[in-house]
Amino acid sequence: MNKETTKTGIVSIYSTFNNTIAQLTDLAGNTIAKVTGGIITKHDRLKANPTIAMFIAKRLKEVAIDYEIKNLYVRVRGQTTSTGPGPGAHALVKTLSKEGFRIISIADITRVPRGGPKKKGCRRGRRV
Repeated sequence: MNKETTKTGIVSIYSTFNNTIAQLTDLAGNTIAKVTGGIITKHDRLKANPTIAMFIAKRLKEVAIDYEIKNLYVRVRGQTTSTGPGPGAHALVKTLSKEGFRIISIADITRVPRGGPKKKGCRRGRRV
């Protein structure tokens, strides 16, 4: 009974229109690796680029090989007030699947504002 046990990890992707941040954790939530667009490139305009997201996925693969992680849960988060995740999120998930990882599920955990703090001004509004 030489059954191989494959380890599972969680990849949390925070993708805005300015940057892409990926964090690899184990199932307990302990951080294994964190790679951002700023680590890959120093050009501000390229941090959210899908090409840079591919390099982020390759860096995560190198670390995951050391920890023998083959299965991944993916959690994608966009900026709170934006319409969706940034351009790097899709490219990162696609590259992870091409690199040989088995993606178990993809969840969108973008926060939704509900009401928020009181707006500036009184009952009749702010007079300019």
